[in-house]
Amino acid sequence: MVDDLFGFLPNNIELYKLALIHKSASVSIDGCQPINNERLEYLGDAVIEAVTSDYLFIEYPDRDEGFLTQLRSKIVSRQSLNHLAEELGLDKFVISNHVQGASQKHIFGDAFEAMMGAIYLDQGYDFVNRLLINKIYATHLNVNLLSDSETDFKSRLIEWCQKNRYQIQFDTERDKEYKPNHPVFFTKVLINGMEMGHGAGDSKKEAEQKAAFSVANFMTDEQCASMLDRVDRMERKQHVAVDAEKRKAQ
Repeated sequence: MVDDLFGFLPNNIELYKLALIHKSASVSIDGCQPINNERLEYLGDAVIEAVTSDYLFIEYPDRDEGFLTQLRSKIVSRQSLNHLAEELGLDKFVISNHVQGASQKHIFGDAFEAMMGAIYLDQGYDFVNRLLINKIYATHLNVNLLSDSETDFKSRLIEWCQKNRYQIQFDTERDKEYKPNHPVFFTKVLINGMEMGHGAGDSKKEAEQKAAFSVANFMTDEQCASMLDRVDRMERKQHVAVDAEKRKAQ
């Protein structure tokens, strides 16, 4: 399977078998820690981000940190990793128990991360670097198309607030009826302590992006000015209310 998908023979096949076991299909042996791909997924996530950073740094020598960060975020997003897993045919080998909701959306991208973690442990960083950049990205990823798309609304909003010297906070909570197989998260965007937008999603990241998108509609030049005026008006109202409370207390 590894040879067919990636074109090399593994040294430790057990790592790759483990990378395919989604947590919904995990098993415990003699009361030990459940066997699934979560730890390899954690490792693979870091490896993919490091390799992608290397790749973009070399590929775009004249672009600034903001561009590189946003493009990296698009490449390592769940949507992108799910696409890569399906393009490679990895989705046909994932072992799961018919999970629903957010887990179903992410299952193949999670397995892709776990597989990169397995390759890193089995073959080393230089090998996985060459594999990702020269074979997987080169064949299955249109980086130029991704660079032209707008998906990372959270980063865009954070940069906008930093540029205009506003404090921004993403306040995210789980639904009271949260279930592991169908989590729901709610996010409020606070700018200078005032709620300016909100969103909901099956994951914390999705909820934050939707909340940022609800604010990002203000991001044209004219609408940025409108946003600034809106924040200023809310701050003035807040100050007036505080002053009124102080006078009452006196």
